[in-house]
Amino acid sequence: MTPQEIQAALEAIIYAADEPATLDQISRALGIEKMEARAALDLLVAAYQTDGRGIEVRKVAHGWKFYTKAQHHDVVRKFIKSLQPPLRLTMPALETLAVIAYKQPVTVPEINEIRGVNVGGVIKTLLEKHLITTAGRKPVIGRPILYRTSRQFLMRFGLSDLEELPSLKEFEQLAQAALGSDEGIAPIEEDDASPTTAEAAASATSTDESASPASGGKSSPEESEAARAASAGATSSDQS
Repeated sequence: MTPQEIQAALEAIIYAADEPATLDQISRALGIEKMEARAALDLLVAAYQTDGRGIEVRKVAHGWKFYTKAQHHDVVRKFIKSLQPPLRLTMPALETLAVIAYKQPVTVPEINEIRGVNVGGVIKTLLEKHLITTAGRKPVIGRPILYRTSRQFLMRFGLSDLEELPSLKEFEQLAQAALGSDEGIAPIEEDDASPTTAEAAASATSTDESASPASGGKSSPEESEAARAASAGATSSDQS
């Protein structure tokens, strides 16, 4: 294949893929070495960085996928909202998701202790929305199920991997951007009410940073802004 043919085929693969296309998948599909595939990816990414393009190729969840650019997020969000309602989570669900993200893998009893309320119903909701998944069982009495964030979580929040998790304070802003700002926060049901707030849950979560998969939970202002832009792009692309 010529370089031009590789570029065209690569573009088609990423466009057709439902989930981010990995380097292994791309190299096998094109019948070329990983080094050559990565070079072609870099060229394709650069080609979509021009101002005349409304979309870009972004690395997320260990693969590459098309996303809308940040400057078009408002108009894309309006368009998406006109087609279907956005993903909605209650504040307790967001708090529980934050606990799982920063303490994973974690069991329901451990989450209950941190949040001070039974989260059984919230866990079911997060599983149904594919934001979390099971991660085996903890080797203790009763062998409770362990939970962790899913690949869908990375895609929804525009993260390449868990190392890119922002600080806990920034996570709330990131969540609101990924869910379509405050409109994505659903009302709290009576049986899901919690005496804790998002800040309290975040504070409890941050007491054991050594257990967190993130690299200290800190990010620069530039990285934070990029994460917010990426999350909005993930919302637009994921719902379309």
